[in-house]
Amino acid sequence: MAVRFCCVVALVLASGLVRAQSDSKACAGCHKAIWEAYQRTGMARSFYRPTPNNTVEDYTKKNTFYHKASDSYFTMLERGGRYYQRRYQLDSDGRQTNVMEKRIDFIMGSGNHSRAYLHRTERNTLVELPLAWYAEKGGYWGMNPGYDRANHEGFRRPITYDCMFCHNAYPQIPAGHEKPFSEPVYAQPLPEGIDCARCHGSGGEHMRLAKTAGTTAEQLRRAIVNPARLNGDRQMEVCMQCHLESTSFPLPNAIQRYERGPFSYQPGEELGAFILNFDHAAGQGRGKKFEIVNAAYRLRRSACFLKSNGKLGCSTCHNPHDIPRGLAAVKHYDAVCQQCHQKGLHFSSGDCISCHMPKRRTEDVVHVVVTDHYIQRRKPSGDLLADLEERHETDATAYRGEVVLYYPKTLPRTPENDLYVALAQVIQKSNLMAGIEQLTAVITRYRPERAEYYFGLAEALRENGQLEKALPRYEEAVRRDPNFVVAWQKLGMTQRRAGNAGEAVEVLKRAVGRAPDNATTWHELGLSYRAQGNTLEAIAALEKAVKLDPDLAEAWNNLGILWFAGGEVARADAAFREAIRIQPDYADAHGNLGNLLAAGGDFKAAGEHFEIALRLRPDDAATRYNYAMALGRAGRIDEAQRQLEEALRIDANLGDAHLLLAKLLMAKGQAVAAVPHLQKATGDADAGVRDEAREMLRRLGK
Repeated sequence: MAVRFCCVVALVLASGLVRAQSDSKACAGCHKAIWEAYQRTGMARSFYRPTPNNTVEDYTKKNTFYHKASDSYFTMLERGGRYYQRRYQLDSDGRQTNVMEKRIDFIMGSGNHSRAYLHRTERNTLVELPLAWYAEKGGYWGMNPGYDRANHEGFRRPITYDCMFCHNAYPQIPAGHEKPFSEPVYAQPLPEGIDCARCHGSGGEHMRLAKTAGTTAEQLRRAIVNPARLNGDRQMEVCMQCHLESTSFPLPNAIQRYERGPFSYQPGEELGAFILNFDHAAGQGRGKKFEIVNAAYRLRRSACFLKSNGKLGCSTCHNPHDIPRGLAAVKHYDAVCQQCHQKGLHFSSGDCISCHMPKRRTEDVVHVVVTDHYIQRRKPSGDLLADLEERHETDATAYRGEVVLYYPKTLPRTPENDLYVALAQVIQKSNLMAGIEQLTAVITRYRPERAEYYFGLAEALRENGQLEKALPRYEEAVRRDPNFVVAWQKLGMTQRRAGNAGEAVEVLKRAVGRAPDNATTWHELGLSYRAQGNTLEAIAALEKAVKLDPDLAEAWNNLGILWFAGGEVARADAAFREAIRIQPDYADAHGNLGNLLAAGGDFKAAGEHFEIALRLRPDDAATRYNYAMALGRAGRIDEAQRQLEEALRIDANLGDAHLLLAKLLMAKGQAVAAVPHLQKATGDADAGVRDEAREMLRRLGK
């Protein structure tokens, strides 16, 4: 069967139907009952435009949610037949501020567990909006995964091809955007819902033959994939393409092979030819993880699965065309269990699943409860439905160890496979130091043709602070693929950070020449012009960036810095406020606006922004120093002193803070206490600070 299907895959690939999938609605003509039943499943309702007919939420009454961590309110609105998500905060006078409103163009998620809201930008990218709806407890609003924190992505989280791959049918991708590391862009119109092609492959040839006189039943069967006719591995891989995720926390859990397009997997081919799945190493305390998309991962740990010799798979229990609910589901799954487990006195309970595959709250999406597919002899102890707080992994708490191949279980020793295993160590930094050594050795040994391997090593070296070593790797990547825009962009950024502003400008000019609509590259070019001292060109590049992407808060903040330095206070004020409106948790923008307001004598408003910046980033010594400057000018000497002392606790070598604290102490008549700070300031790298401190010590006779 598998050999025969390889011919079908070749035919589909050759016919050009992989990306131009047939409209699955045409399947209903011959398969009406299956089609109608499938429309009620979660997969069929995984992605769609919002309409009154599919709305389950309340957009008029209980439609506002307060998120304490970010001190933000979110309101869901219906206006003129369209749906919107609105965010605002309240200032010290109770007025709404930092208002952001985005139209809801699509909903991702059937609503069986949750619904996430997506906005389509003018560039045809998709962004996830912060607030979601969860079906548990009768339905309620809550933050999307990763958003339940003081600082989150706001209205800017992109919907990647990885997201779309498992939540929708096959979208059309504009030319050039299907390459690895490209910005995810979706041509319109977008399909709605996982369709027949996801499991059966393209139906174009099948439908053509069905309309052709004289076609035999065997010819029809050969022109479409029926997973039931595949061998056990290929059949289960049809499900595992979306249900195998080992973890959603940084690892990485999978690497798509670079030569494959993001939607090029065809049911019936080996999954490992499209994507490689990875896991935490054994014995590292991550073996019992329970997450929302690891049903197949959990099932594959079960004794039932391991002892079945490949006979137990997803379709043993699940008919993907028709998912039973309620009592019908209990009877169905009991009957499946009893096909193998026919002995035992406790079958009279009539609900095998509730004990052996209980529902549990997931660790990564804490507002969702799903069935645990790890089949256990005894139900785990404790309250499996108890509320969980969202876990936010940092560099200090994230997994740091070997990343091991999970699926396929083994790979033949080929240069390509060795490269992917080495890349898995450095992507997302799980095994960075050892991975850099491993990846360097493999690249040196094989000298691969593809640019992405050199880019991966460059990224790892940059993440590890080895900028000078990263540069030639980026250069090798763009030499091998001159149209690799992200590699040009990262090369320019790394040149700037390494102090090579002139080289950075030239590199980034090449990048924008290849992708003139890439706002991030224009932003990097603006920063490089600024580092070069070319203010006019820097402003022009940053203005281009915000024209292309008006929600690029970083570009607004940097425009504000340049305008403020050039004396254009009103424009700088507006730019800082726009950066904050887009991203209210943007600590740098709050600090910069605080500096601007303090310079204009508005110390009350400046203090509010400094306080917000420090709440978001309490260990920012420079912001505490700037706040102390403003407090000192406002005559609040004791508060200024406390900020300076805290700044020096964070960074004992901050010469400016030592000098200012010495001045405050001397103003309070505490010259003896000021001397050690003046002595520390004489070692400052800034000549002005050093000389002033020496002069003050001389006057004190020290």
